[in-house]
Formats: sequence, C-alpha cells, structure tokens
Amino acid sequence: MTLLPTDPPLRIAVVVGNPKPGSRTLAAATHVARELAGAEPDLVVDLATVGPALLDWSSLQVADLVGAVGDADLVVVASPTYKSSYTGLLKLFLDRFDSGTGLPHLAVPMLLGSGPAHALAAEVHLRPLLTELGATVPGRSLYVLDATYDDPAVYTAWLEQARPFVKAYAAARMAVAR
Repeated sequence: MTLLPTDPPLRIAVVVGNPKPGSRTLAAATHVARELAGAEPDLVVDLATVGPALLDWSSLQVADLVGAVGDADLVVVASPTYKSSYTGLLKLFLDRFDSGTGLPHLAVPMLLGSGPAHALAAEVHLRPLLTELGATVPGRSLYVLDATYDDPAVYTAWLEQARPFVKAYAAARMAVAR
C-alpha cells in the first residue's frame, strides 16, 4: 500500500549520516522514503558528500540543505549505529536546525546496526533529538540489521504501523491546502 501521489504532493527528504558515500544506510533510508511516499524522495542528502562544509558555520551549501530539509513534509533521518548511537556526522548537520521549529513536520528516526543489541538506539538517542527540533515522529523509530537492509520484508511491519500516521498527515495537509 502506498500513499502518494497526493494533491498537493508531500515533499519527502532523506538525510543520511553515514561517513561512507552511497552506503547501505542510504539505500535503506531511500527505500523507506519511497515506500512511505510511493515515489522517489524529492531531496536526498548524503552527508558524506558534504564533508568539511559541515564544520563551516558560514557554509551556504549547508544552510541551503538545512532550509530544504526543514521545508520537507517528511524526513527520513538515518545513520549507522556507532557507539550505541548515531554518527557525529549526523549530529553536526542536525545541530544547524533551530530547536522546536527546525523540523516542523514528520521525521522518521532510523538506524542500521550489526546486531539486535542496539535495537533501541534510534528510540533512545535519535528520536529525542528529532522531537527537540520540532518533528513529529509517526510511530516508533526504525532499526534495521545491516545483514538484512536489502530485504524489503524486514520493513513491512514497521511500514504498516507508520503509514496510517503519514496518511493522516497527508490528508490534513490536503484539507488545509484547499
């Protein structure tokens, strides 16, 4: 079951904090966005390609990315699990967003990890940061094992729980737009 295209369409963004460009984390996050939206994301930010600009607080490139991500209706925010949490690369980017208003729409916290021992890391570490930035999280956070990231079946139960929230948001947005 897919939700979109809606009229007006939801703007979907993916932000990935894996230090390796083109990572499994990127593939998994893009898959989740596509399954929630029924289309390719409008914006994909692979932070590994942004590099040192994240350390430059005057970087217009990073400011533009922050603005575009903040304008998205749904943002999938993904990272590999490092030291039982998300990466510093992702933290550098998310530190640019204003508290309470920087991510004013829906956000999906998502981590990939090597084993089940870190399954709560997205819920305990990434979700609170996203809500601090103003995001509404549609259901529980998503944790995916690295070994199964490319198996669509591992996302099915989570997607079935998250879709009603996203569908309700899309319907409310359509009602306001009319």
